[in-house]
Amino acid sequence: MLTTKHHVELNRGVIGKLRPEDIAAGHPCFDERAHYYVPRLHLPVAPRCNIQCNFCARSVGKKGVPSRPGVSAEVLRPEEAQRRADSFLGEDERGVVGIAGPGDPLANPEALETLRLIRKQHPDAVLCLCTNGLELVAWLPQLQAVELNAITVTVNAVDPIVGAKIYAWVKGHGGLLRGEEAARWLTNRQLEGLRRAAEAGIAVKVNTVLVPGINDQHLPEVAQAVKEAGAILMNIMPLIPCYRFASHRAPSFSELREVRRQCAQIIPQFALCKQCRADVVGTPGKCDLRWEEWAGQ
Repeated sequence: MLTTKHHVELNRGVIGKLRPEDIAAGHPCFDERAHYYVPRLHLPVAPRCNIQCNFCARSVGKKGVPSRPGVSAEVLRPEEAQRRADSFLGEDERGVVGIAGPGDPLANPEALETLRLIRKQHPDAVLCLCTNGLELVAWLPQLQAVELNAITVTVNAVDPIVGAKIYAWVKGHGGLLRGEEAARWLTNRQLEGLRRAAEAGIAVKVNTVLVPGINDQHLPEVAQAVKEAGAILMNIMPLIPCYRFASHRAPSFSELREVRRQCAQIIPQFALCKQCRADVVGTPGKCDLRWEEWAGQ
């Protein structure tokens, strides 16, 4: 894990010149110290997705839905998102602004427009996004143009036999792909996207959902593959039973700890993830708020 000894105070005037390790050290979802004092803002501008995971059910504007990835009270237009970012960064310039849904940012042109608007107004802001990586290679030149600082790619399997149990479908050039063909198509594009993003100097983390009985024994192989592709950090998250996996059990704490221990021998691990909503704001280690709660403080 990227622990306190790696932490640096970011010099906002040279943000574009910092190494990926330096960016990570000031990011609350990459660094354990920053997790407790650097705020982050998720902008919900990306409602659509280009894959369907068996554990994911996106939800927008519904009351009573548990807080988890893929959930948001609303979807913002790029201009609305920029105004929200202006307010957030005006309160604390250390803050990190990210796009994490409720769908996949790289399946939504609005995400790129949002990043462009924010970068124009805040040239020294730390910008990040979370993606499944399917379209990362295609979008990378544009992400470099807006000087994206960090990216998280969710990789749940690198073996198509395992991946076929996790993904219901994946969009391909000829339509929807299913089964092992879908998993193989996705994995190849994820690993190539990771490699190119790392080569471009972007701080790359990988998120992985631990699904007991499906990919738990496979995660060291995932860890090795993403490390070789250029990821500097891995975040293994417990399954939140949902959608087709609604009846599937979540891993126990001991199971999660053991898989993290195994993978930590291969690539550094981040173990403080809150599995946040797509519209969350606040400092992860202290409080998670919805925008209206934060703005009303």
